[in-house]
Amino acid sequence: MKLTFSLKFLFIFLAILIVEILIGKYLHDAFVRPFGGDVLVIILIYAFFRIFLKTKNKQLALGVLIFSFVIEFLQKANYVTWFGWENNKLMSTVLGTSFSIYDLLAYFVGYLICLLFKD
Repeated sequence: MKLTFSLKFLFIFLAILIVEILIGKYLHDAFVRPFGGDVLVIILIYAFFRIFLKTKNKQLALGVLIFSFVIEFLQKANYVTWFGWENNKLMSTVLGTSFSIYDLLAYFVGYLICLLFKD
């Protein structure tokens, strides 16, 4: 792993960030927002790290997947209240407040998409 700067992944990150913001602001359905948004957030995190790190694709994708699973299981423990952020809309939205097995599935789909990127 070494430090680098990737314009390609910066553009991917910014494009997905814009899509995520638009989904969060304007889409209130039962599939794209909860499932598609969670798939995209894995790719978003992956792309962010790839802006600055040249590393093995599979290792980084797995690290992002593990991180997302940990956060999801912490949601089951209601960890947002540990920090006193339950009334903070931004932090509650970013960190999530409820556990869902479907979120884990969405994260795994995002992981599989990340594996398609080249080292």
